[in-house]
Amino acid sequence: MSVVTPAPAASADPPAESSPPPRGRPWRAHLAVALTALALAVYVTNGLWRDPYRHGLSDNIGDQAFFEWLLGYGVYTLGHGSDPFFSDLLNVPWGVNLAANTSISVYTVLFAPLTHFAGPQISYVTILTLNLAGSAFAWYLFMRRWLVRSPLAAGLGGMFCGFAPGFISHANGHLNWTAGWVAPVVIWQVLRLRQPGRWLRNGLVLGVMLAGCFTIAAEGLFYTALASGIFIVTWALAGPVRAEAKAAAGTVLRALGVTAVVAGALLAYPLYMHFAGPQTFSGTGFNQRYFAEDVAAYLSFPSRSLAALFGLGSTLAPNRTEESSFFGVPLIFLMVVSAVLVWQRAVPARRATLRAILVVGGVFLVLSWGPRVNWMDDELPIPLPYAALAHLPLFDSALPLRLALVVVGVFGILLALITQELVDRRLSPNLQTGVTAAIVAALLPIFPLPVRHQERAPEPDFIAKGTWQRYVSENGVISALPFALNVTADGQRWQAYTMARGGPQFRIPDGYFLGPMINGEEGRKEIGRIGAPPGPTDWLFTRAALYGYVAQLSNADREQARRDFAYWNVEVLFLPEQITGSDHMTLFRDAVETTATDLLGPPEKVDDVLVWRIRPGVDPIER
Repeated sequence: MSVVTPAPAASADPPAESSPPPRGRPWRAHLAVALTALALAVYVTNGLWRDPYRHGLSDNIGDQAFFEWLLGYGVYTLGHGSDPFFSDLLNVPWGVNLAANTSISVYTVLFAPLTHFAGPQISYVTILTLNLAGSAFAWYLFMRRWLVRSPLAAGLGGMFCGFAPGFISHANGHLNWTAGWVAPVVIWQVLRLRQPGRWLRNGLVLGVMLAGCFTIAAEGLFYTALASGIFIVTWALAGPVRAEAKAAAGTVLRALGVTAVVAGALLAYPLYMHFAGPQTFSGTGFNQRYFAEDVAAYLSFPSRSLAALFGLGSTLAPNRTEESSFFGVPLIFLMVVSAVLVWQRAVPARRATLRAILVVGGVFLVLSWGPRVNWMDDELPIPLPYAALAHLPLFDSALPLRLALVVVGVFGILLALITQELVDRRLSPNLQTGVTAAIVAALLPIFPLPVRHQERAPEPDFIAKGTWQRYVSENGVISALPFALNVTADGQRWQAYTMARGGPQFRIPDGYFLGPMINGEEGRKEIGRIGAPPGPTDWLFTRAALYGYVAQLSNADREQARRDFAYWNVEVLFLPEQITGSDHMTLFRDAVETTATDLLGPPEKVDDVLVWRIRPGVDPIER
């Protein structure tokens, strides 16, 4: 299914795996692309690298804390033999279904030694950097193998896929969505399923691959599978290749059967936990009509780009972490022109492949717009195909705007193909000049800026030195103030660091995760939400931290606090010298201290924190 590499007669087959390598030294090109990708990735993440222990992602500090927690939990899992897909360390007393979140289990295990010795902070920024670089390099290898001969063409296409605006946006916190290498690696193996006589081996490899990738980027794997299916069906129905598609069908189906058995066996428990385990929920905790791509966003520039430095950035995304398209008008124009030029110069069999690629891009383009058309932040009463899919399994747990990330791959392929045309000098001199200028004009405005960062509160000595153990029973419950949420995630981070070091561990109420709207069996049919259902007492401290609001407390409030503390079985609350909000938000520490003192009385000064001991069922005492 190559659109460029020479193949026999009318065949669209890719070159055989055993075909001789191209002339020259391909390893030099591979090394050059790998180093360039790594340099760009370090450039994008340099703010974190400058001080991994004190710097956090200001646009999404909560997700960074969550993934650091998962990395710490990976060390805890290996040391205690705990369930990688469910934990009772958060959201006491109910726990958290990690399979219904993004558990990144493969990463947590592979990086456990680094996490243990250097901390989750180092593992996090290392994985984030390698994700970006690895995505660009994987796409380069894929395009070089299946689509183009020129390392320049493959390298340009790969760099675009790895550092496109959507993936730079998701570099604000998401270790799952920055793992863009999943798509080319899986698609590569899918294309190999048709190899005669190797259906068993190829099916086995793909099954293991799917099981591993599921724990890293389940939603991205779903999109990859959907795109692969659309591509294969569209390609197989094309007249010029219908006969060879029919000849390969038996081998492919046998391989897919093996894949289903292997992946099904390996994923049986994770899938059970995801769909039927404790603390599951229905759909997602996010509004799919809100998290849909604005049509105008495709024509706009992202907030972290050169264009944004000149005031051309856009705010059409729900937040800075979800700018999934934002290609800009010049790139959209280039893609249309490139598709026409490549199509005109392709033989019929190659057009079958190009048509399938364009169909995939078109389908995901429209689906990314969600259930209704959105234009310039206004929802129009025009229904779209996603409205019919929104309540189907898997689709009900997806966010439509992220489907635009598949369009990134299609655009990267078109960029590689048109660059190959330039390298081969198959265009007229005027077109050569015009297309080259168009590539520069399209890519320069969206060249990425580093992700934004901010200072975050250091781990207090009370936690780092293990002083907390003198105040909490074994496996007891403790909480930093304010309680852990996505916008006040310090307490969850410090639990992560404690898990990474090994040894005794504490549990915490609340936390940042996706869970049911109502805890227990009643919540299974409800939609999800961020964090635990809020109670009166934790909201008391959250409100003080976010808004500086100090409530006038009554004995009724104290009675409610006694019930809440007994419900969590919390033994200690503590307030550090510094607390961190997201997006450079100032949290009102003094208001938190005043609220805690009014509720519980004067604190103890222990190390560098204020401590309030809690006797469940007794404290706070009525006044």
